[in-house]
Amino acid sequence: MKEFFPVLHTAALFSGISDEELAAMLSCLGARIDPFPKGSRLLRAGEAGKEVGLVLAGSALIVQEDIWGNRNILSKAGPGQTFAEVFACAPGAVLNVSVEAENAVTVMFLHIRRVLSMCPSACSHHSRIIRNLLGELAEKNLRLNEKLTHMGQRTTRAKLMSYFSAEAQRRGGYEFDIPFSRQQLADYLGVERSGLSLELGKMRDEGLLDFHKSHFLLQAPETDVLPPSAR
Repeated sequence: MKEFFPVLHTAALFSGISDEELAAMLSCLGARIDPFPKGSRLLRAGEAGKEVGLVLAGSALIVQEDIWGNRNILSKAGPGQTFAEVFACAPGAVLNVSVEAENAVTVMFLHIRRVLSMCPSACSHHSRIIRNLLGELAEKNLRLNEKLTHMGQRTTRAKLMSYFSAEAQRRGGYEFDIPFSRQQLADYLGVERSGLSLELGKMRDEGLLDFHKSHFLLQAPETDVLPPSAR
C-alpha cells in the first residue's frame, strides 16, 4: 500500500499523520484496495454503510436515483477525497445514495468506526483521525447546504449564477474549472441538460461569462466582491 502514501497524505482524513502512523492506522482500520471499471457501482442504495471509501485514482460520483431512474448528483470524489463517511459512522445506517465510477477508479475502503471506540492497540493518533473526520464531515455538510442553496433558486439561470458565484468565492477568482460535464452539472443542479446548455449560451451572448468545456471565465462585477486575501 505504500505506493499510495503520497495520495493518502493529501487526504484531509490523514492530515498530520506520519508514514509510520499511517501504516499503523491502515492496519487498524482494516484497509483494503479495490479497482472498479468505468460505470460500475462501488456502493448501491439500500446496502448497509459499513466502510468509508477513499479515492486513490480516478473519480467517483455520489448520486441519488428515484425508482424511475432520475438522477441527482450530490457530489464528486477525486484522489484523496472520501465518501460514505456519515453512513459508516452511524450504526445500522443504510445507504440512500449510490456511488459509481466516473472512470476507472481505485478506492481504499476503511472500517472507520474502529476509531470511534477504544483501540485495542491504544494508538495515540486515533484522536487526530477523529478530529480530521469531524472536519471532513463538517466540510461535506457545508457543501450540501451550498447545493441546497443552488437548487432552491427558481430558474436555471439563477441556479447557474448561484453555483458559479460559490465557485468563484471558493477559488478566489473569476476563472476556474468545474468538476462536472454538462450532463453532470445539469444533474447536480436538478435541471434539464438542454435547458442548461441553452441558458449558458444566452449568458455568454450577454457577456456574463465565457467558457470552453469545463473551463469558465466570469465577467467581474463593477464592484469586486472577492476578498483580496482570496486572490
